[in-house]
Amino acid sequence: MSKSDPPTPAIQVLERTFALLDVLASHQDPVSLKEISERTGLHPSTAHRILNDLTIGRLVDRPEAGSYRLGMRLLELGNLVKARLDVRDAALGPMRELHRLTHQPVNLSMRQGDEIVYIERTFSERSGMQVVRAIGGRAPLHLTSVGKLFLAHDDPQRVRAYITRTGLMGHTRNSITEPARLERELAAVRALGYARDDEELELGVRCMAAGIHDDQGKLIAGLSISSPSDRLEESWLERLRATATEISAALGHHNR
Repeated sequence: MSKSDPPTPAIQVLERTFALLDVLASHQDPVSLKEISERTGLHPSTAHRILNDLTIGRLVDRPEAGSYRLGMRLLELGNLVKARLDVRDAALGPMRELHRLTHQPVNLSMRQGDEIVYIERTFSERSGMQVVRAIGGRAPLHLTSVGKLFLAHDDPQRVRAYITRTGLMGHTRNSITEPARLERELAAVRALGYARDDEELELGVRCMAAGIHDDQGKLIAGLSISSPSDRLEESWLERLRATATEISAALGHHNR
């Protein structure tokens, strides 16, 4: 392979899958199995087998027998990527300014299923603390300030389903592990418009968080300040909320 040639997957079925998706992506209308087979050079039975698995995973739709098109799950995944990239771009400058004012780690997180994922952080060694949640790290929703924001936006039935799935496992003696207590906490988050983590994920670390909304008003991320428990200042809350509002406005959100 020359340096100009694109790399190929080491697993043959993945190479074939990419070829199938590329053919579907080149057509606006559904594509017949016969044409897919001709365009990819795959035997019809091989193409059919892979397409069937992709249909089960919703990466491909089968509007009628023998024809295929790209599936809605690709749109869902693409929207996640778009939101993450847009949020990070809009947030970095304001995050750095918030960190300059507080001298504490400032975190940008998004929800994935029953967890939040840290996608960006501004911090310095002078903060005197080492938060173990690195970029790409994950944590349960009910143990984090940003996670509580997302749970507070869920309806009661979805919150109960979350409680059932996770069992509200705790990490510290301060963790919320009782359903009734979590529901009271979420009611407070909805009333106040921000959330806190009082050493619930890590002993010695407290956090406060405010939500970031897109142009449709949807909560898509959370901005949080992490601090040693004895250094958290209430005066940061107003600045945190203003920064989250600034980032939301950059994404097209307008407070009503």
